[in-house]
Amino acid sequence: MSTPFFTPDPRTAAASRIADFARRQGIDPDDYAALHQWSVTDLEGFWGAVWEYFDIDADTPYEQVLAEERMPGARWFPGATLNYAHHALRNLADEDVAIVALDETGAGYEVTGERLRALVASVAATLRDLGVGTGDRVVGYLPNTPHAIVAFLAAASLGAVWSVCGQDYAPQAAADRFAQLEPTVLIAADGYLFNGTTHDRRDATLDLAHALPTLKATLLVDHVGLPWPSRTSPSPVIPWEDAATRREDVICTPVPFDHPLWVVFSSGTTGLPKGIVHGHGGVLLEHLKTLGLHSDLGPGDRLLWYTTTHWMMWNLVASTLLTGATTCTYDGSPAPFAKLDVLWELAARHRVTVFGTSPQYLLGMAKFGIDPAGHDLSSVRVVGCTGSALPASAYPWVRDHVGERVLLASISGGTDVVSGFAGSAPNTPVWPGELSAPHLGVALAAYDAAASPVVDQVGELVVTRPMPSMPLYFWNDPDGTRYRDAYFSSYPGVWRHGDWITVTGHGSVIVHGRSDSTLNRNGVRLGSADIHHVVERLPEITEALIIGAEEPDGGYWMPLFVVPAAGVTLDDALRERIKEAIRTGASPRHVPDEILEVPGIPHTRTGKKLEVPVKRLLQGARVEQVVNPAALDAPDLIAYYAGLGEERRKGRTTA
Repeated sequence: MSTPFFTPDPRTAAASRIADFARRQGIDPDDYAALHQWSVTDLEGFWGAVWEYFDIDADTPYEQVLAEERMPGARWFPGATLNYAHHALRNLADEDVAIVALDETGAGYEVTGERLRALVASVAATLRDLGVGTGDRVVGYLPNTPHAIVAFLAAASLGAVWSVCGQDYAPQAAADRFAQLEPTVLIAADGYLFNGTTHDRRDATLDLAHALPTLKATLLVDHVGLPWPSRTSPSPVIPWEDAATRREDVICTPVPFDHPLWVVFSSGTTGLPKGIVHGHGGVLLEHLKTLGLHSDLGPGDRLLWYTTTHWMMWNLVASTLLTGATTCTYDGSPAPFAKLDVLWELAARHRVTVFGTSPQYLLGMAKFGIDPAGHDLSSVRVVGCTGSALPASAYPWVRDHVGERVLLASISGGTDVVSGFAGSAPNTPVWPGELSAPHLGVALAAYDAAASPVVDQVGELVVTRPMPSMPLYFWNDPDGTRYRDAYFSSYPGVWRHGDWITVTGHGSVIVHGRSDSTLNRNGVRLGSADIHHVVERLPEITEALIIGAEEPDGGYWMPLFVVPAAGVTLDDALRERIKEAIRTGASPRHVPDEILEVPGIPHTRTGKKLEVPVKRLLQGARVEQVVNPAALDAPDLIAYYAGLGEERRKGRTTA
């Protein structure tokens, strides 16, 4: 067993909520492995204990914890009725700070518990007057500000279903998601801030509203101070100020445990993004476990985690309220040119206890010579990191530049379960480049090619027993075919997530990257289809292929390969046109690192682009490891991409 890089302070670990939880179950609080083993072998005992520990306030009691264990189709807590919004609002005293709103300029304001309840009650009443009721859909086209959390809680309080995406998504990309839901109300902002620029999204909002024919109204948030344009809206426009200033009482509608809470969307690797539906009760328990036990959040704590509203981390940011802790929203670039270390400055000023970010952010801070320790970060006890694997080199940097007693909690999870599969806790050691352990309640394993669990070998990340936050279903998937195909086609009855991992002999987890073709930039999963659709509409381009490859140094390379039309040369001018098309047609996050001309794009004989095999070739796999050339429409192209990967590795080694 290797020596841990970090071991928890015994007094800190003993005072943590997870230690208290373990003691109540008669388990040694210093023995995380024993606690985890109990949590996955006795699902009913564990999740029943989570329910009791966090004092879930159900309007009607549950009949049993787990009525049906099969995957998919597990039935959790049948008979129980409750409401997520009630639990998000109940633990905040009137004078407590519920939300701190921050932006890249350093400005901010606070929303107290009393103010948050008043805002939620008023917006909920406005939605109710517009005809929104149980099961109706409310969608947000919003930056990460308190407005998004208020709108979400207002919808949830009514039993309506929420979905949101950031305004850096083009109207069509947003409509590809929201139109599937046939929403009743759209809530949108006039714009957002990013890297010193105010981005006007008024026309984009109107374009989106026109693409959603089921809307009864649009609530317009005045976020950056732009007047509403004179263009005609397809439905009535209600200023947020009118919707949020009524004097109303909070009324939370009790709904069944598995009533839909929100729809989060897959990245749309092929075709339209898939709408993933999670339930009130499953999210409530999973997020209380993740935030309350693993992150040790409670009253008096503050969480600041950089995210966009369309990344599942936003959902966790909102769920901070469940624990009685304060959540911080942030609008802007994580490292604006004007002040690269603004997030650290804000963490110090607002006494943040849990600071969350991505590997690329930490690596960038090190590269640019930023020293967070120049700020008073004595309140920070956890630096959370997720989105991709955190390389070992980042661990000593955090120790030396943030704090030697700070727990660096690298986490791996997914939008699919809107939670984590593996990470850290106040009572777990840390090894560089590794996630300390599987999360409680997650029966995680690495499967080899024979579908057998392996230790100290690379395998597919699987979950062998159900979690309460696994999707209820996919939207518009009435017989469950797409849901089963997404997670259960490889190993019937076992969840396959799409990551390559190693479970080590000392119980930690090493994540090697995606085993599918989903792009994952700075922790935000993006769809290749969104990019292909934009680029292939350009007359100068015949076909395109985007790849996202994790690199050994912790970086992430996202090249776009294009086949120009006959007589067209890929020059700098065309590269800029392609980038601009992606920027406006998808989002700035979708813009590739490089655009490279290639002789062709490889396909299967049925016409499917070989995204995963090309990615693996660029990462160093041999042709015979990833694909059978005889099954391809143009076998010679595979050798071409293998050569590109070899050239890149040689160049990196030479450099």
